[in-house]
Amino acid sequence: MPTPAQVQPYVLGIVTLVVAWRVYSRIRRLVGRQKFSPVRSWLSASLFPVLLITLLAGTLTHPLRSFSELAGIAIGVGLGIYGLRLTKFEISDQGRFYTPSAHIGIGLSVLFLGRVVYKLAHAYMSTAGFTEPPAEIVKSPLTLLIVGTLAGYYATYAIGLLRWRYKGAMPSGTQLSSGA
Repeated sequence: MPTPAQVQPYVLGIVTLVVAWRVYSRIRRLVGRQKFSPVRSWLSASLFPVLLITLLAGTLTHPLRSFSELAGIAIGVGLGIYGLRLTKFEISDQGRFYTPSAHIGIGLSVLFLGRVVYKLAHAYMSTAGFTEPPAEIVKSPLTLLIVGTLAGYYATYAIGLLRWRYKGAMPSGTQLSSGA
């Protein structure tokens, strides 16, 4: 029977492959035209703020962690608003479509991937291995900054998409084409 030390590299390899596959599929989706999905937008607009509030509640006794997360949220909201301005919106007979800024999406995905790879490598190389509780992962101010940025961006972007869909409101500077 293999020992945990012998199994650990396989677990790390499987986790790395799953994360790489998800990031690849996410980046592919960010590059081109996407069909608007109200369900996905509502989920993003509601779940990301809940995640942020939950993380913020856990950092209230640590001012640096709270500040890092709040700074990340501010950066994410700013990027979300900027991203909406760069988005090309289309209404056609096939439905509503939008083409997000590939640069912002890819940049955020690479930032997230870099942090995940760093945390996995740190967990693998540490003497504790994978024995750290999951809460330890978000004790780093840098991790909270990145999570705040990502969640702030995706929540803001989803809210902007919902505004476009249901109220026809778009940030100034956005592009609308007829989708001919």
